[in-house]
Amino acid sequence: MTAITAAALAAETPLQTKKRLRKVAAATIFGSMLEWYDFYLYATMAAIVFSKIFFDNSDPKTASLLAFSTFAIGFIARPFGGILFGYLGDRFGRKQVLVVTFCMMGVCTTLIGLIPSYASIGIWAPIVLVAVRIIQGLGAGAELSGAAVTSYEHAAQGKRGSQGAWPALGLNLGLLLSSLTVYLLTINGNEFLLNGGWRIPFICSIALVGVGLWVRNSIPETPEFERNKEQNKEAHKPQVSPLKALFKNDLKGLAVVFFVAIGYNALSYIFKTFSLAYLTQFKGVDVHVTSLSVTIASLIAIVAVPCFGWLCDKWSSKMVLMLGGVFSLVFAYPFLALLNTGEPLMIYVAIGIGTGILAPMMFAPQGSFLSRQFPTETRSSGFGTGREIGTAVAGGLAPLGALSLVAASATNSTDGVVIILAIASVLVVVFALCDQGRKHSAFKN
Repeated sequence: MTAITAAALAAETPLQTKKRLRKVAAATIFGSMLEWYDFYLYATMAAIVFSKIFFDNSDPKTASLLAFSTFAIGFIARPFGGILFGYLGDRFGRKQVLVVTFCMMGVCTTLIGLIPSYASIGIWAPIVLVAVRIIQGLGAGAELSGAAVTSYEHAAQGKRGSQGAWPALGLNLGLLLSSLTVYLLTINGNEFLLNGGWRIPFICSIALVGVGLWVRNSIPETPEFERNKEQNKEAHKPQVSPLKALFKNDLKGLAVVFFVAIGYNALSYIFKTFSLAYLTQFKGVDVHVTSLSVTIASLIAIVAVPCFGWLCDKWSSKMVLMLGGVFSLVFAYPFLALLNTGEPLMIYVAIGIGTGILAPMMFAPQGSFLSRQFPTETRSSGFGTGREIGTAVAGGLAPLGALSLVAASATNSTDGVVIILAIASVLVVVFALCDQGRKHSAFKN
């Protein structure tokens, strides 16, 4: 079954509906899991290994900077992927895009583990790495929006909050898998990684790709997309470019998605990216401790995400998102105070609350909240464009800006980081209040 017509959907038995939703859940969770498995894995290896493997290490500082720049390149590519594949999702269907983007991400993750070192092929090593990273970034830029929109449009009435949270669950499963992998690989220090052990988790990701592709090929197209296509065909409505319609009719929804994405991602990346770099560079905390903190936070989040999804159905995704912003504002100063102790237990508490509870509290509602800002015909384009541009801005600038403020302080003070967290929290709350969803959805969640 590749499509669900209105008649077929109405004729579905409860067992068939359950089977369809189970396939959709697996498909969306697998994609988000692979995306974030790669995210944390790449970020960690860029910090520890890549400067020594893929670059001329005669100048270690320059090599380290170049290694981190390849991580940033993925963020630069993401908005282009979000725009391109968002458009294709609205034009040709959600399912096809999910399959293509998953292939792009998965194959590139595996290829990174197979790239020869600088010692073997010289300057071609970083060139190939950058090329693979760009393609991977394009796929990742469309992954979450495609998965979220698919979950949202397949969901039953009153369940769009909990089912829209499926990509958030996949995110934290990927974070758990990658952080646990790094923890195990560094249990006796970093020597094993540097001697080639870093390649193992990249190459082994091909197993995830195989299972994920099989699952994604088995899901049907979303009922809303098929219904919208049927209605347009019956009315002989001419096909309009989704991007043209988006910028003509849905600018308010696009603004809401863009600014919520900036606020949430600034908070999220400071909680889980700035914190790791800060602890390593300014507090001398071992990678073994930081990777374990992310593992613990991911375990907490795997429990938290379904709970917050349930609350989205009970209250509304808007309410849960706003509460996440408010609690993040309250936690901003305590978070940094806990990190500043440099004590493992306090670090586990700080990252456990920030990444394990507060970030999921804002991410779980996004599948339903961001999707409902747009009508069916521009939903994929609007979600992908607004969120990925916002993610690129916040994901790249927030942790970098926070680290720069710390480095510029004579005492390495984190007071400036508190201000960034506060501004990001306010953005989430204010633009959640600007919800455009009632125009496009009959469901409150």
